[in-house]
Amino acid sequence: MNFVDELQWRGMIHDMMPGTKEQLDKELTSAYVGIDPTADSLHIGHLVGVMMLKHFQIAGHKPIALVGGATGMIGDPSGKSQERNLLDEPTLRHNQECIKKQLARFLDFESDAPNAAEMVNNYDWMKDFSFLNFIRDIGKHITVNYMMSKDSVKKRLDSDSGAGMSFTEFTYQLVQGTDFLHLYQEKNTKLQMGGSDQWGNITTGTELIRRKTGGEAFALTCPLIKKADGTKFGKTESGNVWLDRKLTSPYKFYQFWLNTSDEDAERYIKIFTLLSKEDVAELTLKHAEAPHLRLLQKRLAEEVTVMVHSREDYDLAVEASQILFGQGTAELLNKLDEETFLSVFDGVPQFKLSAKELGEGIKVVDLLAEKAMVFPSKGELRRTIQGGGLSINKDKVTDAELLINSGFLIGGKYILIQKGKKNYFLLIAE
Repeated sequence: MNFVDELQWRGMIHDMMPGTKEQLDKELTSAYVGIDPTADSLHIGHLVGVMMLKHFQIAGHKPIALVGGATGMIGDPSGKSQERNLLDEPTLRHNQECIKKQLARFLDFESDAPNAAEMVNNYDWMKDFSFLNFIRDIGKHITVNYMMSKDSVKKRLDSDSGAGMSFTEFTYQLVQGTDFLHLYQEKNTKLQMGGSDQWGNITTGTELIRRKTGGEAFALTCPLIKKADGTKFGKTESGNVWLDRKLTSPYKFYQFWLNTSDEDAERYIKIFTLLSKEDVAELTLKHAEAPHLRLLQKRLAEEVTVMVHSREDYDLAVEASQILFGQGTAELLNKLDEETFLSVFDGVPQFKLSAKELGEGIKVVDLLAEKAMVFPSKGELRRTIQGGGLSINKDKVTDAELLINSGFLIGGKYILIQKGKKNYFLLIAE
């Protein structure tokens, strides 16, 4: 597979330095992508860079994931309006280990192949730099005029906020350039990849390598992903969509991809999956014939959820999604972990119950017309039962005298009431 051609049809190239394709055609090349370690999980905003590294390895080249331990202590001005919080070393090391585990689902770190992936942390070589060494060995090779010409610097200096830019952030491009220089010299790394907002920082690295060693290095960036409506990709009302299941459940993760628009799904399926050009073309055609079936969204959600989590997590997310549409069983409800269960029924009316009272047992008519006002009267409740319109934990209720006790609790805490086809209520025992 030709890496540049592959990225091109997928819409994943924004800028590329001349000679990049020729370099990759010539020999096995190592390339790196920088990852910000400010959290102990990647979010889906990182996935574009991760997929670039994955395609790079599939094409036979060597991917390097650089965790920015040192740069994470400074803050990159690109696309930011203010400085970031600085992290201590133990936190950075913890975050690095967690990120590597997630990357191992995408990249082969373990094999003895010449293109096995590597992870490096720029703190390891930057921590020994003294200020004098830095301005002597690095600073003298790049002029202030060159640094001022970068968009990331100009935007901050021209900003109306008046916040300006600290010297720390101004020198960020030199620190990132030093990373490229170090990897070029130590690991023969000739390519850096990243988002289009990183072009200025990456080309500072190629310029530093040229001026200091006379060597040639290359840059390749992908477009910043935005939704069709212009809003930021990867953000929901509750914040980032994380790869760590503790921060974003597999169910919510699956739902994020399932709920993308047709236009976005058509782009995302090229960027975030490994489906071939032919498969994507066929799927897009079928989707256009019957958009209401949401074939693109369903396949996109399947591919990404299986890749990030597992086939089992995907299957459970699909089953959980069907609960609200009348399918699902008591057995399935009991199979769901608490977070998924609450995600499925997010926003439904809730009522609190006394766990002690429930232990003794409460008649269903008393429970749902007095203790929890699901029904305005016992008469209406009885009529609903007679018409087959009441279910508890997905089981039809046929007896108005049914005794509800703690044996009905899902996960020892919840009872799910369904009135008619679409009205759900959650009883929570405390």
